[in-house]
Amino acid sequence: MPIAQINVARFRVAKDDPANADFMAALDHVNAMAEAADGFVWRLIGEGEANDATAIEAVAGDPDFIVNMSVWRDVPSLEAFAYRQADHRAVLARRKDWFDPIEPSMALWPVAEGHEPSVAEGLAMLAKLGTEGSSDAVFTFRWWRENRPAKA
Repeated sequence: MPIAQINVARFRVAKDDPANADFMAALDHVNAMAEAADGFVWRLIGEGEANDATAIEAVAGDPDFIVNMSVWRDVPSLEAFAYRQADHRAVLARRKDWFDPIEPSMALWPVAEGHEPSVAEGLAMLAKLGTEGSSDAVFTFRWWRENRPAKA
């Protein structure tokens, strides 16, 4: 079953501040790596010519809160990209340079084939994870690794 993911962040300083230039410059390349990755299905992008979702105002009045959402064939394909693709890992390793901590900042959940989740759906799943914890309905990589069915 396909898996959706949302991860959110709030910039420490204004999004367009030069302190965030390395992050913003890496987006197109990392997004292209995601799209080329085995198991990639879909990702959220902004309106018009935007090739990323950083211009989407996911939280009204908070332009420095950004959201990333995508759909993957399954958890292993998403996990392989997120933690083993070198360019993504390099950006992930610098997360604290650009963003304030948010908990939870990431959630995974199963979706129907062909479903493209809305930002509202993703934020609702993140909130559900924050209030109810992980379950079959919404979870983290750690929960999935500990609770996935045994390989046949």
